[in-house]
Amino acid sequence: MERTLVFDTAAQLAETHANLHANISLAEEKLGVKLVARDAWLSIKGRAAKVALAEKFFETLRKARKQGLRISSADFANMLGRASAGKIDEVARVFDSPIVINLKKKSVVPKNINQKEYLKSLGKYDVVFGVGPAGTGKTYLAVAAALAKLRDKQVERIILTRPAVEAGEALGFLPGDLREKLLPYLRPLYDALNDMLGAEETLKLTERGVIEIAPLAYMRGRTLSNALIILDEAQNTTREQMMMFLTRLGENSQMVVTGDITQTDLPKRGKSGLKDAVETLAGISGIKIFTFEAGDVVRHRLVAEIVAAYGKTQKKDVQQS
Repeated sequence: MERTLVFDTAAQLAETHANLHANISLAEEKLGVKLVARDAWLSIKGRAAKVALAEKFFETLRKARKQGLRISSADFANMLGRASAGKIDEVARVFDSPIVINLKKKSVVPKNINQKEYLKSLGKYDVVFGVGPAGTGKTYLAVAAALAKLRDKQVERIILTRPAVEAGEALGFLPGDLREKLLPYLRPLYDALNDMLGAEETLKLTERGVIEIAPLAYMRGRTLSNALIILDEAQNTTREQMMMFLTRLGENSQMVVTGDITQTDLPKRGKSGLKDAVETLAGISGIKIFTFEAGDVVRHRLVAEIVAAYGKTQKKDVQQS
């Protein structure tokens, strides 16, 4: 059987496979078809069922690109892996009834079904826990949702915080002014803001206090109203710090707590405040605990395999201990 997909331009076709011909070869291998990409058309040859799968896969990529997703090679590989594993309907569902966050510098689009459900949760619950491996987008999407709410005047400010556990949160002994001391610990949050707003707009909003980025220790004693507050790297909080943070929630505010329970930097005897909160707060109305898996990683394809491999090792260690 043979099918031919016709795109508006050659560039549109190239964008579906991240402008890498190697991805066409990868799709041939994974989907079991023969592909020829030329000018603005894509020819698909093979057995009927496999051709139908390949056609749906590339049509889904076309739809994703039209919604604003800049498909990277990692995105292509991740979605191809799901499609070849019999999850093409799941991949397609991500881009049906789309969620698109249009920000000043870019559009943010969920890349898998769990990211889409997570974004829905961010629009529904007052307290959301995003728990899972690095690279699943839990913090990045939370920042995007926060910026959208700020833009739409649903909140007056955004507060981004994380525990500076490596410095014991003392910070006084470090050289430089406060911003210079904090920057190494808060750099990932600035990176996300710069990516979505640009460095100039980010600086403008932080100088005005519309966006506040501070270590967790600076939250003590405050009531945070009319704000969206994100606690990142929450696995490095203690039980007491987590309780302190969550009880800062004020009127017309939302809290998002993100972290990876398996990556705590706390002393071995200390229990992660994130792990404790997930166990303690499960089932409370208004609180959503959302769990990502290794398969949700949207970085380089090897990251998901690395996370899965370490997960297996940790399970063996627990069983043997």
